[in-house]
This record gives sequence, C-alpha cells and structure tokens, in this order.
Amino acid sequence: MTRRITWTLLVLTCVLLVLAVVPLAVSLTARERVAFRDNQRAATRVIAAAAEEYLSDHKPATTMRQELDTAARRGDCAAVYDASAHLVAGTPCTAAQGPDAEQMVGQILTGSEPEGPENAGRLLTAEPAGEVRSPAGAVVLARSAAPLDARIAAIWGWSAAIGAAGLGASVLLSVRLARWVSRPLSRLDASARRLGEGALDERAEVGAGPPEVRRLAATFNTMAARTEALVHGHRTVLADVSHQLRTPLAALRLRLDILAAGADADTAEELAFAEEEISRLSRLVDGLLAVARAEQATPRPVAVRLDEVVSERVAAWAPVAEERGIRLTASAGPALSAALGAGHLEQVLDNLIANAVDAVPEGGSVTLDHRTADGAARLRVRDDGPGMGPEAKAVAFHRFGNPEAKGTGLGLAIVHRLVTANGGTARLEDTPGGGLTVVLELPLWP
Repeated sequence: MTRRITWTLLVLTCVLLVLAVVPLAVSLTARERVAFRDNQRAATRVIAAAAEEYLSDHKPATTMRQELDTAARRGDCAAVYDASAHLVAGTPCTAAQGPDAEQMVGQILTGSEPEGPENAGRLLTAEPAGEVRSPAGAVVLARSAAPLDARIAAIWGWSAAIGAAGLGASVLLSVRLARWVSRPLSRLDASARRLGEGALDERAEVGAGPPEVRRLAATFNTMAARTEALVHGHRTVLADVSHQLRTPLAALRLRLDILAAGADADTAEELAFAEEEISRLSRLVDGLLAVARAEQATPRPVAVRLDEVVSERVAAWAPVAEERGIRLTASAGPALSAALGAGHLEQVLDNLIANAVDAVPEGGSVTLDHRTADGAARLRVRDDGPGMGPEAKAVAFHRFGNPEAKGTGLGLAIVHRLVTANGGTARLEDTPGGGLTVVLELPLWP
C-alpha cells in the first residue's frame, strides 16, 4: 500500500509539474526571444536614422560614424549599405557583412520584410534607411546570441529547479502520507494474524492513523475481546463438564466393582456388562471432549518434522500392532517440516493409527509415508482392512459419521478439525487391492 500511494502521488505531481512548469518556461523563452529581437531592431533603427541623414540628406557622416562606434562598443556588428546595395560604412566586426547580409539588404531595397538568420552565433536584423517603399539604403546589425541563450538557459534551469523541488516535496509528503495510512493497517494486520494464531489477548493500537483506521482498530479490539471471552467461556464449560461427568462415572464403576465382589455368578456377569457400558460411556465422553477441544483449537504454527513425528508414533504403536498381529511400518521419506500447532500432528496420527489398527484384521498391515506434492506436505496412512463404502466416506469426518465404527466414531472428526484448523485438508481414498487410505495435505514451514 505504501508503494502504491507513493507512486500514485508522484505520478500525479509529475503530471501537474509538466503541465504547469513546461508551458511557463516555453512562454518565458518566447518572450525573451521577442524582447531580444525588438531591442536589436531598435538599435538597428537608430543607426538607420543616422544613415538616412548621410545617404538621403547628404549631411556629414559624423553622426552615422558615432552610432557605428557606439554599436561596436556594445559588441554589435553593423554595416550600412546604399540604394545600390554597396557597402558604405561598417564596424570593424564583419559579421554584418557577407552573403546573408547582402540577401537581407536586397529584400529591404525591394520593400519586403526580411527574416533575420543566425550567422556565426549572431542574430542578424536589417532596417531600411529612409522610407520603406523607396529606401536610400539599408542597415544590417549582427548581435551575439550568447546573452539570449544564457537567459533562456537560466529560465529552463530555474524551471527544472522548481520542478525538482516540487517533486522532492511531493516525495516527502507522499511517503509520510503513505506511512501514516499504511503503518496502522500493517500493525492491525499483524494483530489479526497473532489473534488467529491463538494469542487471544492481542489488541490493536487505536491512537494512530486516519479516523477510519482508528475506528477499524477499535472494532477489531471489541471483536477480539468478545472472542477471548467466548473461547475462555467454552474452555471453562469443557473443564466443568469433564470434571462433572468423569467423577460420577468413576464412582459408579467403583460401586459396581464392590457389588460384583460379593455377588453370585449371574449377578456378577450382569454387573460386568454394566461396567463395559460404563467404560464405553467414559470413552464416548472423552471423545466428545477431544472433539470440542479440537474445534476450539487456535494453533500457533511451529516447525514440525514429519519424518521424526511419524517414526516416533510408529514406534509408540508398534507393541499394540504386534500384539494384534498387524504389521505397522513407515516408508522412508524426505526431511520435511510442516507448519502445525504444537502436538497436533501427534494427536492426528494417534487417531489414524488407532482407527487403522482396530479396522485391520490379524495379518494385515498399516503403512505411513510422506512426501511433497503441489507445494504442500502430503502424509498418507494406508491399511488393507475392509475399507469404507462411498456413503460412509462421505460422512466419515462428521461426529459419529460411521455407524459401523468399532470405537466412538469421533477419531476422524478430531483429525479433520485439527488438520483444517492448521490450514490443511484431509480426504479418504481406497487403497489399491482393498482397504482405506487417509490423505493429509499439510502446509509446509516457510
């Protein structure tokens, strides 16, 4: 945003400077040229008036000589021609003589207005001596164009300096304006990112930037406060529910154990069935609480080594798999780091391996592998168990989505929630030859 605002203001300033300064400089240049030419023509007319007294009135050439000397002292070159275009008098400088001067004299003597060319860095002007229609002669004056060029250069130099100063001021103002607008937005963006990563106590700075940005920051703080209160309230409810449910279940199980110790065989068998149901209810409560915690997860991403976590979880579940006659292996893969919440990948793999081990019959296998694909880390858990039908796969990530599940039916729901909360995806595929493959796409650590 800072660059866009700065470049927009700079382009606008450049356009305004070009539209204002360049026409002004062109106008001043034209005025200087006209003024220089008029001044030169006035000096030429003075010499022409003195030459007329000599050529037409046949007076002494004293006045004409004085004017020529005055022109020479100013650095001008002048030449006086008679009606036959013959040179009568002139200054020591011969710049007013030559083909260009003679051509201008011819035009003057024929009654036309000559154009003053530039000769050897000098501008030429010619004026008739006497009446314009029947002049007694002509005067040509050559004046150096260096003073005119110097004034024009000064005009364009000052114009360039003014433009550069205006552009510099625009740069400073545009940068300050852009930072004044963008800095609060950048801080607000950083606060929103930290809030999304789990820092519920994060708040934005309200006292900087335009009024609209301040109102946005105040609204963000209100939203963050309500989110924090809501999350903390849910966490408190979960803790209370966990305590209030587990305590009566544990007490009920203890009473059943006491009753079973002194009961006859038939009663003890019925009490054993009751204890199994209580154990199932305990697992169900634990699963529901795990799903609720996963749904409220606000992870702060950290670098998680996939190869290390996969090897660790396979080693942890290997005794369980061996006890059930299942081969649990992990294929060698590259050293990848995914951006996940701390402990989330371990929880995901525990649920997936537990589901696979429960589903695969004795003699089956469960394989884990990982690699990079499409700019993400792809982790697969494959088994050669009975698999799932299309209808079961469509609702497998929902709570109790698979009615045929041997466990609580919440494991895949927990996996899906933890993976999506970290910016990844989860899907189910059929394993070639039979079975189920869970494919996880996880964001790579930058």
